[in-house]
Amino acid sequence: MPPLTVEEMLRAKQQSLALELLTDFGGLARVIPGPDVSTPGLALTGYTHRFPAERLQVLGETEVSFLLSLPDDERRLAIEGFLALDIPAIFITKGQEPPLPLLEVANRRGIPVIRTPAKTAEFFTRIKPFLEDCFAPRTTMHGSLADVFGVGLLFVGRSGIGKSEAVLDLVERGHRLVADDLVLVARRGNDVLIGRGHELQRHHMEIRGVGIVDISQLFGVRATRQQKRLEVVVQLEFWDANASYDRTGLDRQTVEILDVALPKVVIPLIPGKNITVISEVVAMNHLLRYAGIDSAGQFHQR
Repeated sequence: MPPLTVEEMLRAKQQSLALELLTDFGGLARVIPGPDVSTPGLALTGYTHRFPAERLQVLGETEVSFLLSLPDDERRLAIEGFLALDIPAIFITKGQEPPLPLLEVANRRGIPVIRTPAKTAEFFTRIKPFLEDCFAPRTTMHGSLADVFGVGLLFVGRSGIGKSEAVLDLVERGHRLVADDLVLVARRGNDVLIGRGHELQRHHMEIRGVGIVDISQLFGVRATRQQKRLEVVVQLEFWDANASYDRTGLDRQTVEILDVALPKVVIPLIPGKNITVISEVVAMNHLLRYAGIDSAGQFHQR
């Protein structure tokens, strides 16, 4: 993933957070190393041991009022020492006026200072998801992702096996398409995978023999959604008489995607098998297990 610059972040969030660049454009090419945002705290007093200089820094009402309480010479020393840490950018919340000589020193060092009318807590709440999404581990998978009864089913299998057709049938039954053919997967936190389609696809599907179809135009906006959590991987494969398939549900399989283990269900395909209904059962069975009801386990105990 290409590095995120201050300019790209400013462009992405300028409207929603009413961001205003107070310094010149010299520091906008600075790279943001990670998703963390913090307040400087004791760094303004000169104590910089263990200070996370790689983070975006936020000056809230407390920090600004502290700087304004200092005599002019001490305030300059505090600001000079703070900006000498070479931080990526500074945000000033609540639309406050920057204390002198913050802008002068920031321009000299090429550190952008950006102001927002949002309160400090609100700013943290709204900027963190954006940064976490930008820095989330990512991968691309060949498959189709659908929302079935609120469960994200990722259909995988060899090319031409019928993944798109299975999802198309699910959409016709009232479920929702998230992505077809190319699924972009990002990890949120330690164990949540979010899948979405490529920007160019826009809920189009390739149906062999028919061509490219626009699902949102055919079935309406209710038939699509922008992203969905991946919860179950459904692997479609041709029936192999020599293979051993799970018949009880006791031998649960998993597959790892971005170091997150997801339950996997293997569905062998034979003529006449209703993959759509089976997929709905997979989703409902997952919901039952999430609620603490293990049908296979209960049957095994009888």
